[in-house]
Amino acid sequence: LGAEVIKPEVIADSKTYTKLIKEYNNCEPLANAYDEMLKLTNEHRDISELIEMEQDAEMRSFYKEELFENEQRQKQLNEEVKIMLLPKDENDEKNVIIEVRGGAGGDEASLFALEIMRMYQKYADRNNWKVEIMDFAETEAGGCKGAEFLIKGKGAYAKLKFESGVHRVQRVPETESQGRVHTSTITVAVLPEMEDVDIEINDTDLKIDTYRSGGAGGQNVNKTESAIRITHLPTGLVVTCQDERSQLKNKDKAMKTLKSKLYAMEQEKIDKEYAQNRKIQVGTGDRSERIRTYNFPQGRISDHRINYTAYNLTDVMEGDLDTLIEELIMADQRNKLANADI
Repeated sequence: LGAEVIKPEVIADSKTYTKLIKEYNNCEPLANAYDEMLKLTNEHRDISELIEMEQDAEMRSFYKEELFENEQRQKQLNEEVKIMLLPKDENDEKNVIIEVRGGAGGDEASLFALEIMRMYQKYADRNNWKVEIMDFAETEAGGCKGAEFLIKGKGAYAKLKFESGVHRVQRVPETESQGRVHTSTITVAVLPEMEDVDIEINDTDLKIDTYRSGGAGGQNVNKTESAIRITHLPTGLVVTCQDERSQLKNKDKAMKTLKSKLYAMEQEKIDKEYAQNRKIQVGTGDRSERIRTYNFPQGRISDHRINYTAYNLTDVMEGDLDTLIEELIMADQRNKLANADI
């Protein structure tokens, strides 16, 4: 591949060049690991021969320490290579659409939904990703009844795909006069953003309506019919977008959301256990269907899928999700390794 990508005829063909460069970048870490494995194997042989030949006890001890370090690195590299050989999720590099909805718990659930939405926005800021709010429904209490937003950034889906499911919050609401801890839930769905080349939709299958935006403030609100509602007639799926002042831009965003949801439905047919299936992600919103609990009195966050518990809830709500996300990714890799024939 390295030889191919420097050929003049390949460089001149941008489509072929882009494809080969992507493949080269995907293969390079594995090729480098293989080179290191060969180097370690040769070093192991050489050190073993030195130990057999060496008469000085102190030097033999030194070589044995080197041999031990070599063997430990080989074991570590062997596990790294196994992970590299696991099938890749073709959507990992894509942008991500996140849908947040209030579940059980009334106003407290909607207020927490808004906080979780902001948590993801702050995480995106930490990664220098761009956030675009596509749809937002506010409650009378100032919370979030439901919202859809797009996070644009390389690898955004890979990092956030495990956020799908029911999130439970335990805390004392501001309206609680007796100091009792209440339990509420919200639902989060995560979908890879689908481009035009990913899935085709017939125009005859669509019903497109325009209406006036209903956001808070702004000269454009309730004056022009720039908001878009698209109904996919064969499935009954409905998507809306009122983010932009341009009706055309709202339509484009809504179509990408629709394609993402249709993609998830198609994956459900292929594999009932597909992790990005929207119905599995969201569930019913019942308190028992939780993937994670945010306990504010104890400052504790617990992810029940991987038995992870930490007491840095304040940091997490400020977008510090790196440790938790890495734990989820490693757990997924371990699970795949356990079921892979490598």
